Amino acid sequence: MGNITRRDFLKIGAGAVAMTLLPKFFLGSENNRATGSLIGVAHGEKSKLVKAAIDAIGGIEKFIDQEDQVLIKPNISFAANSEWGATTNADIVRQLVQLCLDAGAKKIVIIDYPLANAELCLEKSGIESATVDKQKVSILMLSKERQFTEVEVPDGKEITSVKIAKELKKADKFINFPVAKTHSATGVSIGLKNLMGVIWDRGIFHQVNIHQAIAELATVVKPHLTLVDATKVLTSGGPGGPGKTVALDKVIAGVDVVAVDSYAVGITPWYNKSFKGSSVKHIAAAAGLGLGEIDTEKMIIKEVDV
Repeated sequence: MGNITRRDFLKIGAGAVAMTLLPKFFLGSENNRATGSLIGVAHGEKSKLVKAAIDAIGGIEKFIDQEDQVLIKPNISFAANSEWGATTNADIVRQLVQLCLDAGAKKIVIIDYPLANAELCLEKSGIESATVDKQKVSILMLSKERQFTEVEVPDGKEITSVKIAKELKKADKFINFPVAKTHSATGVSIGLKNLMGVIWDRGIFHQVNIHQAIAELATVVKPHLTLVDATKVLTSGGPGGPGKTVALDKVIAGVDVVAVDSYAVGITPWYNKSFKGSSVKHIAAAAGLGLGEIDTEKMIIKEVDV
């Protein structure tokens, strides 16, 4: 059963408009400004969370068309299981894969650039269980520079170009699916930070202002949809864990990655302290570039219990 928050009631008209502004993945096009961003939050039975969260913002058919080639980017770059909160839960990813297949996707590629041994990452994360149809679903663990292509970052100050995975250009739809966790360099790692897993040289980001660089990356790599696995949140010891985890049994969905991240920051304390999205430098930087809504009071938040 679902319930609509007071903000949903007050801004439902704006929400109808927002649903017509679903952005295309693009490289170097004009930024889409998201005002009154719609966020779906599902809580409860894990097996129902992904569908419920996406249904709250219009349903999978709003995002996936017949014969689409879909690219899904979870966080599976660490040799750790989801009990640590360091990787996107494979069962949750499997739910998304099945929804995309049911909507008519012809091909689905699950992609990441591992920070540990790729075989160990696959084994520990259990992500292979998400390949429910071996003819249509595959996993690509990036490892070679030839798998990337260079693109310009218009008006970039920290990064003027970046090498991104070629699979991004092949896909009709791109779904960003991070796990919510802490990060030693950026405070938290959610949707915006997860985009660093599709670039070749992450080291460069650590040689400049990483917060601004992450924001600038988001000007050229924009998912159609961002989902956040908040079933078990790593609130300290990230990004690889182990650390303190909190079981929230939530999945968050939205088109506006800034809004999704900003909302997700407020769902639990991090390092035993409470924060807002504006407290996280890379989220604030992305909002400053006009990439989305950071103020939760201006969002339309639809919460669903399943």
